[in-house]
Amino acid sequence: MADQYDLIVLGSGPGGYVAAIRAAQLGLKVGIVERELLGGICLNWGCIPTKALLRSAEVFTQMKHAAAYGLAADNIRADIDAVVKRSRGVAKQLNQGVTHLMRKNKITVHMGNGVLKGGGKVEVTGDKGTEVLSAKHVIVATGARARDLPFAKADGERIWTYRHAMVPPAMPTKLLVIGSGAIGIEFASFYNDMGADVTVVEMMDRIVPVEDADVSAFLEKSLTKQGIKILTGAGVESITTSAAGVKAKIKGKDGAAAEHDFSHVIVAVGIVPNTENIGLEALGVAAERGIVAIDGYGRTNVSGVWAIGDVTPGPWLAHKASHEGVIAAEAIAQALGNTEVHPHAMDRLNIPGCTYCHPQVASVGLTEAKAKEAGYELKVGTFPFIGNGKAIALGEAEGFIKTVFDAATGELLGAHMIGAEVTELIQGYVVGKTLETTEAELMHTVFAHPTLSEMMHESVLAAYGRAIHI
Repeated sequence: MADQYDLIVLGSGPGGYVAAIRAAQLGLKVGIVERELLGGICLNWGCIPTKALLRSAEVFTQMKHAAAYGLAADNIRADIDAVVKRSRGVAKQLNQGVTHLMRKNKITVHMGNGVLKGGGKVEVTGDKGTEVLSAKHVIVATGARARDLPFAKADGERIWTYRHAMVPPAMPTKLLVIGSGAIGIEFASFYNDMGADVTVVEMMDRIVPVEDADVSAFLEKSLTKQGIKILTGAGVESITTSAAGVKAKIKGKDGAAAEHDFSHVIVAVGIVPNTENIGLEALGVAAERGIVAIDGYGRTNVSGVWAIGDVTPGPWLAHKASHEGVIAAEAIAQALGNTEVHPHAMDRLNIPGCTYCHPQVASVGLTEAKAKEAGYELKVGTFPFIGNGKAIALGEAEGFIKTVFDAATGELLGAHMIGAEVTELIQGYVVGKTLETTEAELMHTVFAHPTLSEMMHESVLAAYGRAIHI
């Protein structure tokens, strides 16, 4: 007899485990299937351990500049093994936290590979053999993995994915990073701070190409000043490895190709959804290149089958997956007769993006260029960190905040930041967008002094020619 559930969640990453918890809160009987570690890639091999690495690099960098703060720090050095050990310890602690949350919410965990069999059946094969589970609804939250380059298959020795880069077998001396999205830039920043000679290759005409063009330009200038070599409009044509290192043939924006030597390569050119061999095709679940088609609530075209997170259209971010998990869980509870939940469809324009390099990058909504393409007449304001007292006191006067408004209505269309702690500041604008704030409410809001958040206020004022401190 199959174990009976109201909901089975396939995958326990930040989408899956959050969906399971919210469903359990709503009184549903929930089972979750995980083939590796509770918490998924984000918690164990992604968001959390990388931030632990970046924090170590940040402290190391601050120590190297101690004299600027009237302090002395002599003979400082980085111990990559100890840095990695700390990062793994952080991931382990949070994995144990998710395990506790499953018990607390009475969610049954089934370890193994899950395959959808139709009719609400999920077959799970693990160390204990094969078992068949049954549920009224199933959420697919199986996440994604790093995309390989056909000529640069990751081997864990010389060619790395993000996963290898978190537990390096050796500290790279000369590192090539292919791709300048968030993952590529974060690792470029980390290894540069730790002392490696870093080169970034990006095929687009600017780094972090999803960000506002002004942010991209500022970040490139800053990273170059820190010693990172950045090649935009360029491509890696071939890679050969040996015991001595890596030879990469790189074609520049001028069309000329040249061979360069590196000790290691990180490939950060996107992700591939984990949608193969889990039964989706047999059920007729609509997907394109592995990305499952869903509505705003996570429903697929097959009744009772839902999908969230990195198997669905982007942005492919942990917080987007978690929010989709809550939405789907509430929509399922509603479908099962709960009249007290009222889920709202996902609005992708209200999802923030964060990159934890130095300086940090954060954004929400439309870039200035995208807003113009959409036909808006704009009011755009920019305010620099150098005009903020707290930033100067922190010794972090590099960066700016930019806000984009609809000139006709005052609607906040987008916000874009680069500088210290902007990954924390961005949430103020996210709340504002969710509440459909206009420039008037933001202007009338009192911002504490001295704080970095005052720059958010000044950026809004600047859009309307009213900035005070510049």
